[in-house]
Amino acid sequence: MTVTVVGIGAEGWPGLGEPARAALEAADVVLGAPRQLALLPSLSASHATWPSPLVPALPGLLAEHAGRALVVLASGDPTFYGIGSTVLAHDPTAAVHPAPSSLALACGRLGWAAQDVEVLSTVGRPPEAVRAALAPRRRLLVLVPDGDAPKTLAESLTSWGYGAATMTVLGSLGGPGESRVDGHAAGWVHPPGDPLAVVAVTCPDLPEDPLLGRAPGLPDDAYSHDGQLTKTEVRALSVAALRPVPGALLWDVGGGAGSVGIEWMRHHPACRALSVEVREDRAARIRANAARLGVPGLRVVLGRAPDVLADLETPDAVFVGGGVSVPGMLEAAHGSLRPGGRLVANAVTVEGEAALAAFRAAHGGALRRIGIQRAEPVGRFSAWRALAGVTQLIHRKDPSA
Repeated sequence: MTVTVVGIGAEGWPGLGEPARAALEAADVVLGAPRQLALLPSLSASHATWPSPLVPALPGLLAEHAGRALVVLASGDPTFYGIGSTVLAHDPTAAVHPAPSSLALACGRLGWAAQDVEVLSTVGRPPEAVRAALAPRRRLLVLVPDGDAPKTLAESLTSWGYGAATMTVLGSLGGPGESRVDGHAAGWVHPPGDPLAVVAVTCPDLPEDPLLGRAPGLPDDAYSHDGQLTKTEVRALSVAALRPVPGALLWDVGGGAGSVGIEWMRHHPACRALSVEVREDRAARIRANAARLGVPGLRVVLGRAPDVLADLETPDAVFVGGGVSVPGMLEAAHGSLRPGGRLVANAVTVEGEAALAAFRAAHGGALRRIGIQRAEPVGRFSAWRALAGVTQLIHRKDPSA
């Protein structure tokens, strides 16, 4: 079987290059959405439309057409938020012929430099997926699932303090029905429009946003919590010690309010995190905090550590913020780590400190004592109030392990 993925724009056949046209002319079967298939001229290939849901059905479709020349149609650039990446995951030998992506077309229409734009998607994701990327003067391109989405995005931007953001909705880019609608997030008045749209957002110079930036250490009051919260200063040091990198997976064991996992994921859109929490009420709170703070993809695992850890995906880093003195907790976390991964654990009790010291004696690492004082009012004056001292273990697993 030969599989070719062809990107096709809203202009259809006239916009295809010769390699893409040749693949379609030689195909036995063409798979695509009805609107994509309708853009093709009369060809000898039979047509097949995508089922829904698509991704789970893809392996069966590829097997069904084994031994035949198969062309898969995709919108624009197939590897840019498209089916092309999924096809390649199943068949790395597949050929891909891209058309200009919606990003390239939108930047061309707006006169924006593509390298300075952040691209996000709310297709299959809540609007909160945009939250962490917002910043003064930042330019965003947001892929949306339908014609109602720009209004929903405008309402969300306004609620986050970005009502002054300018929005441009670009519909059917590259096609004969291309459209453009401009406005501001606050008071967005345009009716639902083209479902094939990209929304361009320019953030204002001075948004009313208390959560600026991706650096760890958000204010404590950014979180809903019941007292189980890694405080701002300790959280900033903990996330920094974990060294988040794009694509890496963190286990946040003893999630509490979920703050460490949330700020790990805010570091970069590709960062992933699992928050392990035994209490259902706290698990629900973690999900709500993650959505509100722009990382709705954070996964909450309900269960008691260390028992629940055995079946989870191998982590690149582990943070233990509670339960360090539970027998086997640190050993289970360390044993699960990918070689070269990092373990950071915090303790506030004598028993917890003893567990950290014992682990360090067995495996190495660094210990540090964190003491924080905050100025608080005392009548008409201010005085220093000390937070509970925190002992922190920082360990990197032997890369050869």
